[in-house]
Amino acid sequence: MSGPVIGFAGMTHLGLLSAAAAADRGFQVVAYDAAPTVAAALERGELAIVEPDLPELIARNREQIVFTAQPSELSRCDVVYVAIDVPTDEHGRSNLEQIRAMVDHVARAQSGGSTLVILSQVPPGFTRALTVPPERLYYQVETLVFGRAVERATRPERFIIGCADPSRPLPATWVGYLAAFSCPILPMRYESAELAKISINVCLAASLSVANQLAELSESIGADWAEIVPALRLDRRIGAHAYLNPGLGIAGGNLERDLQTTLSLAQSRHIGTGLVQAFLDLSARRKNWTFTVLAEALLSGNASAKIAILGLAYKENTHSTKNSPALALLEHLRGCAVSVHDPVVSASVVPWAVGAADPMAAVAGADALVIATPWPHYGALKPAALKRAMAGRLILDPYRVLDGHACAAAGFTYYALGMAPLTAST
Repeated sequence: MSGPVIGFAGMTHLGLLSAAAAADRGFQVVAYDAAPTVAAALERGELAIVEPDLPELIARNREQIVFTAQPSELSRCDVVYVAIDVPTDEHGRSNLEQIRAMVDHVARAQSGGSTLVILSQVPPGFTRALTVPPERLYYQVETLVFGRAVERATRPERFIIGCADPSRPLPATWVGYLAAFSCPILPMRYESAELAKISINVCLAASLSVANQLAELSESIGADWAEIVPALRLDRRIGAHAYLNPGLGIAGGNLERDLQTTLSLAQSRHIGTGLVQAFLDLSARRKNWTFTVLAEALLSGNASAKIAILGLAYKENTHSTKNSPALALLEHLRGCAVSVHDPVVSASVVPWAVGAADPMAAVAGADALVIATPWPHYGALKPAALKRAMAGRLILDPYRVLDGHACAAAGFTYYALGMAPLTAST
């Protein structure tokens, strides 16, 4: 395909995925990072992030991408996306200094007629406050989902576009690029697009909070949330793709960040925040689920028990540990005998725990097993093998990676989110 040259500034998770997706559509791509070491590593094919299918996507389109640390390369781009990841603090608040600096850096490097698009997530009001001429400046809602980023980048559901004036046509060269993805394009004012991304995540947080609240109730009354979910999905008002899987609170960084942004915006305008605060309160309580079960079922009677934790990433198919439930649990377990394993996250993130080379080495001699991250290959663990390796008979498997009934039949007490514990007699 011939067409506009597309630039991406910032080779973090968002920028690299977006650049690879653009190249996959046949466009020439300039993938810029201000750090020469980052650009050089990418040029050698060394990726600092873990994402399924990303190495293959880049290798397949390698001739379409120029990795560079030279800002002058951006001057030949028709469109440049600012796509750095926006860091958040421990309270989910965004630090916008880096993206402001990158916008200024890119605007100086661009040619006069090219388009600048903010792809990084920013709060409402950020884009309009920038000094870039509004006829060149746009905001696009990013669709990054860790672990599914290639799918989301190459086959987007829609493009949400923030404009200074949505009644004016978008730049023709940029429209040619967007149209190559064959999905709806939704222009709106800057503030609407910025709030649209937050709105999506607040709705996801609402669904997750409903699932967590009702899963907690299921555990206490002997119901099974997994049996209820199919009935909900068949209700058109809820839908087949509804976010109904319970979890250990709100992990990652995006949902919590957007809840905090919503709180701040509402509080500054004297708008009630009870609903969003309830989501955060429920999340905090559910994050303690694994420790609460361990304390009641094991540690209260055996403070020196050995515990094996499988998984350190905040979810499967990513190396990110931002708000990881596993790390939150490990904070409670300081001073206990703990072994850990994760296929991509180094055990060095928990220097006081014993790192294991494989899952079975981690569970050897353990009194309890916690599968804290639902990596698919943990599902291959056999209850009979676990029984031979472990000293105790307690399994906490919040995401139901294992067959709970098979674990119970092997003599384990098996706990999962949304259901009462299983034993050999249940």
